[in-house]
Amino acid sequence: MMPRAEPRERDILAGEYASALREYVSGGGEAALARAYEVGRTAATTGMGIVELAMVHQEALDQVSSSGPGDRSPAALATQFLAESLASFEIALRAADALRRAKETAEGRHRVLLAVNNAIVSSLSRDALFDAIFKVLRHVLHFDRASLVLADSTRAVATVQALASSAEHPELLRVLPVGTEFPYDGTAVGRALRERRPIVVRNMSREPEVSVQKPLVDLGVRSGIVAPLFSTHGAIGAVMVGSVAPERYTEEDAEFLTDVGKQLAVAIENMLAYEEIAGLKARLEQENLYLQEEAGIAHGLPELVGGSPAMRKVAQAVETVAPTGATVLLTGETGTGKELIARAIHTLSPRCGNTMVKVNCAALPAGLIESELFGHEKGAFTGAMARKLGRFELANHGTILLDEIGELPLELQAKLLRVLQEGEFERVGGTQPITVDARVIASTNRDLDRAVREGRFRSDLYYRLSVFPITAPPLRDHKEDIPALVRHLVMKCCGRFGKRVETIPHTIMAALESYAWPGNVRELQNVIERAVIVTRGPRLELGDWLPRSPTGPPEPADVTLEDVERHHIRDVLESTGWRVSGARGAARILGLKPSTLDAKMKRLGIHRPV
Repeated sequence: MMPRAEPRERDILAGEYASALREYVSGGGEAALARAYEVGRTAATTGMGIVELAMVHQEALDQVSSSGPGDRSPAALATQFLAESLASFEIALRAADALRRAKETAEGRHRVLLAVNNAIVSSLSRDALFDAIFKVLRHVLHFDRASLVLADSTRAVATVQALASSAEHPELLRVLPVGTEFPYDGTAVGRALRERRPIVVRNMSREPEVSVQKPLVDLGVRSGIVAPLFSTHGAIGAVMVGSVAPERYTEEDAEFLTDVGKQLAVAIENMLAYEEIAGLKARLEQENLYLQEEAGIAHGLPELVGGSPAMRKVAQAVETVAPTGATVLLTGETGTGKELIARAIHTLSPRCGNTMVKVNCAALPAGLIESELFGHEKGAFTGAMARKLGRFELANHGTILLDEIGELPLELQAKLLRVLQEGEFERVGGTQPITVDARVIASTNRDLDRAVREGRFRSDLYYRLSVFPITAPPLRDHKEDIPALVRHLVMKCCGRFGKRVETIPHTIMAALESYAWPGNVRELQNVIERAVIVTRGPRLELGDWLPRSPTGPPEPADVTLEDVERHHIRDVLESTGWRVSGARGAARILGLKPSTLDAKMKRLGIHRPV
């Protein structure tokens, strides 16, 4: 509401009005009315209303003489003057009010542009940026629904990134929610991007029906503005406002929204660059953490050791498949060096300059393995406080080893098959497909053929994995390599423990060669490591280690691989007093992580006796 005029201001205006009235009574005509118009303009700026102007008229009338020209009395002339001057005053009042409102609107919109600029400076995350933009925008441009979409010009689609609504129409947020992707050709968004100008839709109900906007029209949206967003690199997207009232927006509103859009485009470009940098930083940090963890794990043999026909066959297969990038399936008993073969394939491949990531499918709980493989978005589940990159993303342009693939739950096998066939997946809680280029090497000590027949493993995934199968031979099938393996392992352990072993007695070598090695090379490595630790001179000592299994392999008809594994793990646990972890625990002797050994014990039904 405008302020009321003070009495002193009214007295001054009354005097000026009386002067104009005298001039009019004396025959001044148009000049007197012009002066009255100026009085009206002054009155408008002080907030004087029509009633107060009438009081001024009466006061002015009292000041003029009682006679007028011709037959007309001063009262009659004054009445005519009042009618004409009131009209002039009302015009002036309206003009002043319009000027005041225009000035307030301009000032408000300048404040909004300044607030948008401040939001750009202070907000780098998309949630904070979009919330700030919509919050300041609603102060000067009414909307019942506002949205921001980002455009992918290569696919001609737009994706809804942010939404806001008025308090009166929250139902407008239920249609075309955040994450909705739609083709923009034939829509107002497409037209705005094509013509590089804002589009004002005055009445959607009269516009040609467009499927993407039909849900909004059905909920009552009638008018809107679409302002395109452009950066130095081209189209980014569009910002849109809509109202349930038809003919709500003007070209002036569209021009203002375009000004907001210019700053918003800069903010979005900065935001996308920030997200890309943050993503790369997170990936480097996780790769670094992963490599640090891997550096602390004894990987066994650094290269394939042995010249037996069985090992030459493996080496030849590695050299053949490594340069191709094909998927490889490594099979064989536990402890035969499948991870070593996988590392040899990676080292000889064109991907050797990038990361090789290992995932033990048996060591991860079923509820976490999907997040571990494919990552998750912030808020995807309880405890997901931030976005996490999965192992497949870490292995992009590198190699991923899926160890113990036979333990992968059935519900995840379909998702893995999609990665193998199409090279894309979604994070847990995400909707955007992520494309990766990672070579997959899978390994297992299970009989996958049997698992397929029993319905525990998908046949299509099995065929996709076994493009190039390699079988790691058990140590009992290439015992002629044991002397070379022993010498290699002794040298490696001496370097780790600061020992100097110069001689391996023939009796010890014969005992090692006569043992069946159900734990294969891993068991041999642990035996040699323990022997180097207990050795007190230049000659290798085995301590109290003695063969505890028959010298020949178990009969396949009587004993399964699972039985051998169960028997061996139980023997080692008994030798350690059922201690699983620690320096003298069974996990260290078996070359496993304690969590992996726990999982194997549960799977094999091994329980500590009461």
